Amino acid sequence: MTGIAGAHALIAFSEVARRQSFAAAARELGQAPSTLAKAVGRLEDSLGVRLFHRTTRKVNLTEDGERLFARCQRVLGELQELQEEADGRRATPSGTLRLDLPIAYGRRKLLPVLASLVRKHPGITLDVHLSDAYADLVQGGLDAAVRVGRLEDSGLVARRFAKQSMLLCAAPGYLQRVGRPRRFDDLARHPFIVYRQHSSGRDRPLQFVVKGKAMTLHPEHTVRINDGEAMAHAAALGLGLTQLPDYMVEDELASGALVEVLPSLRPPDIPIHLVMPTQRLMPPRVRALLDELAMAFDAK
Repeated sequence: MTGIAGAHALIAFSEVARRQSFAAAARELGQAPSTLAKAVGRLEDSLGVRLFHRTTRKVNLTEDGERLFARCQRVLGELQELQEEADGRRATPSGTLRLDLPIAYGRRKLLPVLASLVRKHPGITLDVHLSDAYADLVQGGLDAAVRVGRLEDSGLVARRFAKQSMLLCAAPGYLQRVGRPRRFDDLARHPFIVYRQHSSGRDRPLQFVVKGKAMTLHPEHTVRINDGEAMAHAAALGLGLTQLPDYMVEDELASGALVEVLPSLRPPDIPIHLVMPTQRLMPPRVRALLDELAMAFDAK
C-alpha cells in the first residue's frame, strides 16, 4: 500500500485508535464508518497483522497496533507540518475539543479560558468532562487533560501552563476563640478539616516547609470532607484549620471570611500541566487552547 491510499489508511487507523471507535473517528474525519473500516482492513492486509481487537461496542489496539500507533503519530505529524509549511498557514481551529478537567479548578479557572477560546474560534465546540479521577486520554478519545501535581512517567506530552500554592487558612473567629498558631509545633493542638481522597479513601496529609526542610502533618483531630469548596466553607464556619489551593479560597480571603495562617511555612508551588496523547499531529484546536492558556496564566 503506497501513496495517497497508504496515507489515508494511516490517518484512518490513527483516528480509530485514538477514539477506540470507528463511528467516533468517522465523525471526526467527516467520512462514513464503512470507509474507515475498509481502509483499516486494507492496512491490516498489507502489513499482515491484526491491528485491533473488535467488539460490538468499541475497538482496542493489539500489541502490533500499539507499535504502529506510536510510529504513525510521528510520521503523520511530520506530514502535517510539511503541509502547513507549504500552505504558509495554520489550519483554522475547528471541531470538537474533548477535555478532562479537575472539578473545582476546571469550574473556577478553566471554563473562563474556554469561553474566551470559543469566542475567538467559533468553529470549536466543547465536550468537557469534569472529574478528579484521572481519565485515560486514548481510551476516552480525549484531545487533552489538565493534571495538577507531579506527573507520573508516561508517554503523554505535557505543557506546564500554571501553578498553585497551598495555603493554610482559618476563620478569624476561630483564631480569636482558640488562638493563632505561631510555629509548626503549635499545629498539633488544633482541629483540622482534611481532604478525603477519592482514589484511596485516605486523608490527604498537609505539607509544610520548616527551616528549609519539608514536613508532613497527619492531623489526629479532623473533619473529613471529599470536596475542596465544602472544606473552605467549613473552615469559614470555624470548624478548624484547613490547607487548600489558593484559587479555592481566594474569594474567602478577599472577603475576610478566611485568613492565611503561617504563610512562611507554605510548601513549594504545585505545577499544573496540559497533557496530550502526542505532540505530533496536534489538532489546530489544541494548539489554539495552548495559546489561550499561555495568555491567561503567567506561570511558565
